[in-house]
Amino acid sequence: MKTNVYTLITGASEGFGKALAIECASRKMNLILVALPGTGLNCFVEMLKQKYAIEAVGIEMDLSVDGNCNLVFQTIKNKKLAVNMLINNVGIGSTMLFEEGSIEFFQRQIKINIMTTTVMTYLFLQDLKKHSPGYILNVGSLSCFFYLMKKQVYGATKSYVYSFSKSLRRELDSELINVSVICPGPMNTNKTVTAINESFNWLTRMSTMNPEEVAPIAIEGLLKRKEVIVPGKLNKLFLFFDMMIPSFLKDFLTGLQMRNIQSVTSMENNLCKN
Repeated sequence: MKTNVYTLITGASEGFGKALAIECASRKMNLILVALPGTGLNCFVEMLKQKYAIEAVGIEMDLSVDGNCNLVFQTIKNKKLAVNMLINNVGIGSTMLFEEGSIEFFQRQIKINIMTTTVMTYLFLQDLKKHSPGYILNVGSLSCFFYLMKKQVYGATKSYVYSFSKSLRRELDSELINVSVICPGPMNTNKTVTAINESFNWLTRMSTMNPEEVAPIAIEGLLKRKEVIVPGKLNKLFLFFDMMIPSFLKDFLTGLQMRNIQSVTSMENNLCKN
């Protein structure tokens, strides 16, 4: 990797974002990390700089606030930092019936999961072209392949991320910019999500992975220019059976699984406080 360019990661002070930052630092990538104020970002940045002998910058910013993506972009421009890798990781998860949610929550979830990914990609695209080969990794979800009860809005936002990534990849291929989307299954990103994952059946629990397991797979797949990255053998098996099993049977099995899951609105990837 070039030594005078930076990898930008959103939602980077805990969960999957933190694991991605550590993985990139271990590969001697310089880092720009974005996370909420008060989440220990500055201490984390200093640890990475000392342990891995890299350059790292922390930007404390709530990306759910209008205009803050532009502020991140302008801050990086003012510091004269060159970005050649963008990892759109920040997001809000939920497990609940549609009528149990609020309009305000769903609006925020859609804004963060869809608009933040879109806006950050748009803002930094010219930088990525200028410092090619460039890389974009968007964090999707295995749920984008299934129609799950209690995952209706979340799954739909991740379907957008999946479709956006695949279409953009085709546009940018001739520009020497690789676009990959990672679609992990259940992942223990924080205490709330871990509690949800532990309430699933034994097969789903077996497929649950820790962020530290998924991060190396994500970065390796991105650097190898993989289009879709699905970590975990069981998760790949689920996708295979998804193609083979009739829709009515899939609906029955997933419905049976999800009906007994406690409804929770949860934070993922260091976006907001519960």
